[in-house]
Amino acid sequence: MSQLQGYFITGTDTGVGKTWVSCGLITALQRRNQRVIGMKPIASGCQRTPAGLRNDDALRLQAVSTVEAPYDSINPYPFEPPIAPHIAAREAGVEIAFARIRALAEALALHADYLIIEGVGGWRAPLCRDGDVAALAAALNLPVVLVVGIRLGCLNHAFLSVEAISASGLQLAGWVGSLIDPYTERVTDNLETLKQGIAAPCLGITPFLPAFAIEPLAACLHLEALLLPQRPYS
Repeated sequence: MSQLQGYFITGTDTGVGKTWVSCGLITALQRRNQRVIGMKPIASGCQRTPAGLRNDDALRLQAVSTVEAPYDSINPYPFEPPIAPHIAAREAGVEIAFARIRALAEALALHADYLIIEGVGGWRAPLCRDGDVAALAAALNLPVVLVVGIRLGCLNHAFLSVEAISASGLQLAGWVGSLIDPYTERVTDNLETLKQGIAAPCLGITPFLPAFAIEPLAACLHLEALLLPQRPYS
């Protein structure tokens, strides 16, 4: 089994900005002259199109990637209803297989310097008989970036997620604060508590954005904190 080069992006919950942070990381790496491909192996809430089921998040990852790849390689398990993926898969009669996801990731890696693989939901979201999101990350064996949705209750969610990632044996490469609720109080205090309580580096704070915009997302992420290995520019 070859060693993949990249990061697995997870979150403290669903809807916390994993895709936006993933796109920002892809773009920031791209600006270091790296070839980067985004992947969202499992996605619920897909739309029916003439080409098949398509997921907005996976399409965003595909659009910002520096290397073209077939949609089916980026999102091999799309499901139409916006529900928990293990339920959607069961209703669709589909068995999610981590071995297939790993094989597709290895094939994509042949054409890229880095893979940015986005999970679904939070760290312990169930997926299939192979396990949950944590087990998928372990199967891919990538360092983890945790996206913390900054809102009421985020401290508990963040610290529990960090504890669970550590227990899995995977490296927490860093975390990103995602300002998803413009009405959250004491944002500065919460961010300072997170910085003091999480040993991994803060890779940046993404601003609240009413619509997707890649420039501000990429600009606020600090790749230096990821301690990227020295690689020749492509």
